[in-house]
Amino acid sequence: MKHHLERLLAQAVAELHRRGALQRNAAGLVQLQRTRNPRHGDFASNLALLLGKAAAADPRKLAADLIGALPASDCVEKVEIAGPGFINFFVSRTAWREVIGEIRAAGTTYGNSAIGRGRAVLVEFVSANPTGPLHVGHGRGAAYGDAVARLLSAAGYRVRREYYINDAGRQMDILALSVWLRYLEQCGATPGGLGDAFPANGYQGEYVRGLAADLHRQHGDALGADADTAGRLFANLPEDGEARIDALIARCKCALGETYRALFDHACATLVERIRDDLLRFGVRFDHWFSERTLVEGGDIERAIAALAERGHIYEKDGATWFRATDFGDQKDRAVLRADGSHTYFAADIAYHFNKGERGFDLILDVLGADHHGYAGRVAAAFEALGFERKRLQMRLVQFATLYRGREKVQMSTRTGEFVTLQELREEVGVDAARFFYVSRKNDQHMDFDLDLARTQSADNPVYYIQYAHARICSVFRQLRDKGLPDADAAAPDYQRLTESGEFELMQTLSRFPEVVEQAAGGFEPHLVAYYLRDLAHDFHAYYNAHPFLSSEAGLRNARLGLIDSVRQVLANGLDLLGVGAPDKM
Repeated sequence: MKHHLERLLAQAVAELHRRGALQRNAAGLVQLQRTRNPRHGDFASNLALLLGKAAAADPRKLAADLIGALPASDCVEKVEIAGPGFINFFVSRTAWREVIGEIRAAGTTYGNSAIGRGRAVLVEFVSANPTGPLHVGHGRGAAYGDAVARLLSAAGYRVRREYYINDAGRQMDILALSVWLRYLEQCGATPGGLGDAFPANGYQGEYVRGLAADLHRQHGDALGADADTAGRLFANLPEDGEARIDALIARCKCALGETYRALFDHACATLVERIRDDLLRFGVRFDHWFSERTLVEGGDIERAIAALAERGHIYEKDGATWFRATDFGDQKDRAVLRADGSHTYFAADIAYHFNKGERGFDLILDVLGADHHGYAGRVAAAFEALGFERKRLQMRLVQFATLYRGREKVQMSTRTGEFVTLQELREEVGVDAARFFYVSRKNDQHMDFDLDLARTQSADNPVYYIQYAHARICSVFRQLRDKGLPDADAAAPDYQRLTESGEFELMQTLSRFPEVVEQAAGGFEPHLVAYYLRDLAHDFHAYYNAHPFLSSEAGLRNARLGLIDSVRQVLANGLDLLGVGAPDKM
């Protein structure tokens, strides 16, 4: 509906330009907004105000000229000028009724558009370090990133989902060490266990003991597990915690030699596979799992630094190599190579985005945790310095989700193992509730996840309220069959029979869906779909409670069944965009 009216206005602008009444064809300025007050029509445009300001002309006269040049349309009941020159459109009831047929004809594709024009988009999200299971904090990024990818696909983009595996950094070395220390306990090389000797900044969750047990089943006591090894491992360690764990990593590598890689790979591969399975069970599937190690072993880091140097954005200072990030708006320059020649974490980030840029995507979207707020600027600076158009790279931060059970806040720490895993959340509240709650607020807003509410089967629980609307409609059609009444489509429904205000409210809400999808896709804002679905469910429940369906006279019954079937379709389409199911029964 909105797009149709926008096309009418654009044609009116073109006609005035053809007549010489406008100096230029300003069809690109056409904008329509839904009105809040029905006395002002259904849609309003400030086009005459914009054109009048540019041409120093009377906006009300321009509005009258535009209305006079509008092509005839059965969708428009009347058009009025309001205030200083607003153009208010009143949509005909016949046009609202036509929305029902459009939805039922389009089915699962209703709401889709071609605004993406087939452009290629890379969406990278989750990308949690494979140092432990996914927890509820990662779940929000997973739900958000996947919903955005679904929205972009519906809007006509070619979308590729990617997970970046951080499998080449110090945190992975800490994980490998943690597993080996627990492995030594399995072997009895540290009688009674490590106790306080286990580093406080090592990974201490039960999953680490599980990895160690797997390792022991595969290798027995063969991995340097004698008492002398354990004794040497903990002798004369530094007092500082970070220096202490770095020394333990070095001794672990020395003790294991080439076997260290097998230990490292075992821990990494096992956790990556668990993460992959966890995400699949959460309804999230990636097209590509990108290994950081490929950047290191393939020379991409050196190539990226060389590309920056060739463009004059690299310099040496205090033995280290620096990127002139301040030339591109960053707060300070950033080291890419340390004095010992090893690359920094940021150097790997540069190489990864160099790789992304070279793959030819029209748009690259990074979905990052809120703790990466200082990361976006420096990466964007490097992306531009490498010769790519900066606007090709978009970043969205996902704020933390604080979990509450009752009134008690659940503490989470990956390092200590005191956290609620995504698997535990799924098992407690279900995938649908978890995913809907995660995207029900704007991504950069903090959210409190109320476990008790997510389990509640009441109107207070938004996902239950919406799914119940879908199930309620399905129940009506089951009752239709059970009563032996003819199918609603046996004779083409006459939607002119729909005259109640609640029916037109539903039609108007249904017509908004394509606009919501476009807006949500364009702004990476799936919460707009969640808000919309709550509105649609509210309108339906009010209508359901006020009007009979099956007991109505046949013609009216068929029209009303067609209307609620279109509601069912849009509810299903909207829930699917969020990765949430649309159950037939509750």
